[in-house]
Amino acid sequence: MGTRRALHFVFKVGDRGRSARFYRELLGMSVLRHEEFEEGCKASCNGPYDGKWSKTMVGYGPEDNHFVAELTYNYGIGEYRLGNDFLGITLVSSQAVSNAKKMGWPLKEVTAGIFEAEAPGGYKFYLEDKEQLKQDPVLKVTLGVSDLQKSVNYWSDLLGMKIYEKDEEKQRALLGYADNQCKLELKNVGGAVDHGTAFGRIAFSCAKEELPNIEALMKKENQKILTPLVSLDTPGKATVQVIILADPDGHEICFVGDEAFRDLSKVDPNGDKLLDDAMAADNSEKWFAAQKRKKASA
Repeated sequence: MGTRRALHFVFKVGDRGRSARFYRELLGMSVLRHEEFEEGCKASCNGPYDGKWSKTMVGYGPEDNHFVAELTYNYGIGEYRLGNDFLGITLVSSQAVSNAKKMGWPLKEVTAGIFEAEAPGGYKFYLEDKEQLKQDPVLKVTLGVSDLQKSVNYWSDLLGMKIYEKDEEKQRALLGYADNQCKLELKNVGGAVDHGTAFGRIAFSCAKEELPNIEALMKKENQKILTPLVSLDTPGKATVQVIILADPDGHEICFVGDEAFRDLSKVDPNGDKLLDDAMAADNSEKWFAAQKRKKASA
């Protein structure tokens, strides 16, 4: 097995303006690239929707060596229902804590020096009040599971992750592909995992030639494949090969071919402007207001 990399987590956002403010001004992330699409994605990147949508990648640095967030915005949807599937992202940044206090954004100290901030849509971020790490400040993504051992077996035996920690008493485990990468924390939620309508997706890259092997292994082990191996085109950019899986609790997992993805995920210096222009041109709120209607809840 070659080197695999943790890439990003996908969040569906109903309020693009407030979300942009949270990720840019509070967390201090940069817009790495922004893309607009006129219709739904064949790997359901924007969820089960067919209409106009946008994708904004934000992070502390290029996706080549940082774990980033993908903000998916469907023009006709104003809000999504959260489940107990996504439990939070933990990052190290005293600057983010300071930014939140200056902005008057609600903060809750959960343990000494770790603060909880809620992104628009209800997504939890845990901010460690320490100087930001020179490498990637994003430490881990925490997902809820219903059977810890079953999930650990899936992620370690089938997806090749190394187990860094396992705590039976607290019913949690920490896994990852490399010491210097963002880790995956699995926590038992004490019952069924509910994905709501906000369900996200975690993405990894691997060598392109590994993708058919992943697909074959999942078929052999009777595991769920949500999107069989497919090529996705982004106009004017690289075509990437993608397969989307679901773990025992239905968490969506995307694997992409690393070589083409590095090309696709290059930082666009115009990312901020493209996002700002798209938000300025978005008349969907005004249209719904004029019709005396609220945007749909997913």
